[in-house]
Amino acid sequence: MAQQDGLELPPNLPEHRTTTMDKGRFCMAHCICGWRGPARRARSQARTDAERHATG
Repeated sequence: MAQQDGLELPPNLPEHRTTTMDKGRFCMAHCICGWRGPARRARSQARTDAERHATG
């Protein structure tokens, strides 16, 4: 039996699914693939980072 490391996504999930999280005065974009955007003061910029990641 092959060993799995838990990093593979189930076939029914999209390759990238992003969210944003507030951390103090900053907002950061995160993806299920492990990508993290830079800390931003503007939530709108964090959302833009997430959109660029998901489509890029």
